[in-house]
Amino acid sequence: MSLFQLFRPALFALDAETAHHATIDGLKTAQCLGLTSLMFKRPADDPRTVMGLTFPNPVGLAAGLDKNGEVIDALAAFGFGFIEIGTVTPRAQPGNPKPRMFRIPEAQGVINRMGFNNSGVDALIENVKRAKYQGILGINIGKNADTPIEKAADDYLIGLRKVYQHASYVAINISSPNTKNLRQLQGGDELDALLAQLKAEQLKLADTHKKYVPLAVKIAPDLDSEQIKQIAALLIKHKIDAVIATNTTLSREGVEDLPHGNETGGLSGAPVRDKSTALIRQLSAELNGALPIIGVGGILKGADAMEKMQAGAALVQVYSGLVYRGQELVTECAAAIRRTR
Repeated sequence: MSLFQLFRPALFALDAETAHHATIDGLKTAQCLGLTSLMFKRPADDPRTVMGLTFPNPVGLAAGLDKNGEVIDALAAFGFGFIEIGTVTPRAQPGNPKPRMFRIPEAQGVINRMGFNNSGVDALIENVKRAKYQGILGINIGKNADTPIEKAADDYLIGLRKVYQHASYVAINISSPNTKNLRQLQGGDELDALLAQLKAEQLKLADTHKKYVPLAVKIAPDLDSEQIKQIAALLIKHKIDAVIATNTTLSREGVEDLPHGNETGGLSGAPVRDKSTALIRQLSAELNGALPIIGVGGILKGADAMEKMQAGAALVQVYSGLVYRGQELVTECAAAIRRTR
């Protein structure tokens, strides 16, 4: 029996957000005691070069689990090929009112309406500085809830400037459904203007720091074919380094009749898998190799990770799957992808 299987009944007896905080606290303790490297088995190396970075294996942690970068070293012991922390905003904010996270175990799903609760970008940077982790670290940035949507670019530019020298890559989150009007930024004119400003700032920062840090844009699964085509064209136009597909969905297909199935927020886990994979497939065709896709959404087993790769992803990320499977999911996904290479 794995460590996760041992603790899972106790975690599932708690509400979802309390269990999340208990997990972070447990990882902090293990990190402080230097126990994490003894707890998990690392996947075999399967290096991939994406965005000009060499990833030891193609399975990463998606943003959302470690919003403030508090347990980077503990998470490194899970064997991830890369870790993405955040979403972080320029100023600390509490997020949406509780309760705001719900498990749907019958469907292996999770609904959250967290609303970018985090301690602010300066606190995250201090945590990153303290971490010993030398691997690939993505930092996911967003806008504060009280920043008007027409001033959103200001928040992203603040975040980009602050995290730039501490990140291996920076992820731009314009697709959370839990910050009012945020997904508007995926629209043609808004996205065009935002990407132009971010790209110009990236090149300026690369010159200042003598280091090029790639930019990845995270998009929603709830896009139609025309929107996907338009986004792909803009990503290519602005020479964005990667796209993360996808965030959580507003759809309730498959969970509408289950307990908590109609809670407000973004749905993740197994119910979003097919929607995410279909979008990756179309996006891959539109991009035609111009930039890589990081596939995320509904990966609960090795075959799901492989499916994302076959649809056109160069790397994959997991988060909700860890709620149901624990660290063994990382090892299983890495092994499944490596076998089919």
